[in-house]
Amino acid sequence: MPARRPRPHTPRSGLRAARRAQARATLTRAKAHLDDLALYPQPVRIDRVRVLVVGWLFRLPWFGRFDGYASWNLILLRSAELMSDDRLVCHELCHVWQMQHRPLRMPLSYLRVGYARNPYEAQARRAASDMR
Repeated sequence: MPARRPRPHTPRSGLRAARRAQARATLTRAKAHLDDLALYPQPVRIDRVRVLVVGWLFRLPWFGRFDGYASWNLILLRSAELMSDDRLVCHELCHVWQMQHRPLRMPLSYLRVGYARNPYEAQARRAASDMR
């Protein structure tokens, strides 16, 4: 099998690399903040956490009210500008942390108590509110 040729550098691939670097930097700041809070026995693990911009998803009725959404090791954002929003990324990373410690209980809690009165949502709001 012939060796793979490296893909040529395009402006778009440079933009993706810049977004990945920006997301990683924001995640690192959010992790440092959450680690200081020590809400759970183990610190949040970010090595497999990905941050993606999926604007089309947030045009759907259920997601329209959110700017970000977390699902296990994935953080979805409405727009690229939100990648530098430390508080939003910290809020969503707190949900990732919650799911790392309570992978079934946390997501199922939204079915049990809803969004507005959910204790996991309140915890994530508090964690992000005192982010510098």
